[in-house]
Amino acid sequence: MSVDLATVKRVARLARIAVTEEDANRMVGELNGIIDFVEQLNEVDVAGVEPMTSVTPMEMRKRADIVTDGDKAAEVVANAPSIDHNFFLVPKVVE
Repeated sequence: MSVDLATVKRVARLARIAVTEEDANRMVGELNGIIDFVEQLNEVDVAGVEPMTSVTPMEMRKRADIVTDGDKAAEVVANAPSIDHNFFLVPKVVE
């Protein structure tokens, strides 16, 4: 895959970035260099390599997926000046 001048200009227009003709030509080479590097990474054999979460082997800390706090709607709105069925009532600010 390679990037041409039309693609660079289109992406710049979509991103609303002002790009001169000189900058667009320079970006064609830079973006093609980046794409070539990514394609080189695809050639690396990673069969048998497990995904890592860190550069040092460690076990991820996980919490139990249980509800530990909740059903406190009445406590949450206890200090509110005005409530209705556990909802805060606020004055209308937009006409």
